[in-house]
Amino acid sequence: MNDADATLAVRQWREAGPDLVVLDGFHALKHALRFGADVRSAVTSDKDSALALAAELADDVTDAIRESVVEVPAEVLRALVPRVHATRMAALAVRRGRRTNLDALSAQPRQSPVVVLDNPRNLGNVGAVVRLAAGFGATGVITTGDMDPWHANAVRSGAGLHFATAVERLSPEEFPPGPLYALDPEGDDIRSVDIPDDALLAFGSERHGLSAEIRSRATKLLSLPMRPQVSSYNLATSVAMTLFHWGGPAGTPSGPAEGGSSARSADIPAPPAL
Repeated sequence: MNDADATLAVRQWREAGPDLVVLDGFHALKHALRFGADVRSAVTSDKDSALALAAELADDVTDAIRESVVEVPAEVLRALVPRVHATRMAALAVRRGRRTNLDALSAQPRQSPVVVLDNPRNLGNVGAVVRLAAGFGATGVITTGDMDPWHANAVRSGAGLHFATAVERLSPEEFPPGPLYALDPEGDDIRSVDIPDDALLAFGSERHGLSAEIRSRATKLLSLPMRPQVSSYNLATSVAMTLFHWGGPAGTPSGPAEGGSSARSADIPAPPAL
């Protein structure tokens, strides 16, 4: 442990401004590094274990972790984060810029849909949707309302994949161009509709559904198949079903997750059922 490096890392954490977001755990740091995040400070209470984990699960970032992660005493790590992640790692990264996100969302022609979360109320769900959008290669995730999609709890649930796609809070008047397909129980069965690559896919809030404004703006209302007397799907489940129906961008590779199983990321908690 280098005392000077540890002291500098701790000072960076304590002086962190609102443009920095917390990356909670190995997987969040791994994804942030892979997708070009500006990581300002990364700490662990066990660097040997961090490097072993990288070598096992993500050897492409092992060198970056070796160079950037600073070992600090366990009690110092506990003082820096509200809850120490099971992998005993945390980092600070610069939030992706609004201009960068807006440029990505508005670029034409758009090769993949934009997910719109209409006034979401659960930060865990927001992060889970970001993770889905990144995995499917969606252009980005837009939220409306007063909830910040870059809140630490959303970034935690998103496993650092906010840096892999464009995540921004916008009003409906600021939406990028494209047909707006809104999910609603009264809509046409989604299985009867082809979703274009440039679509905006809107999902209502967990409790109240679509707002009147989004509903009135919709090009088309779509519904997901559901057994009678079942009230709803979890928000992230609805997004996953819709993106799966869209099918993914042309040329998207398919195959096993790292290590051959999605269980490698099981340390990231799923959002609660609605």
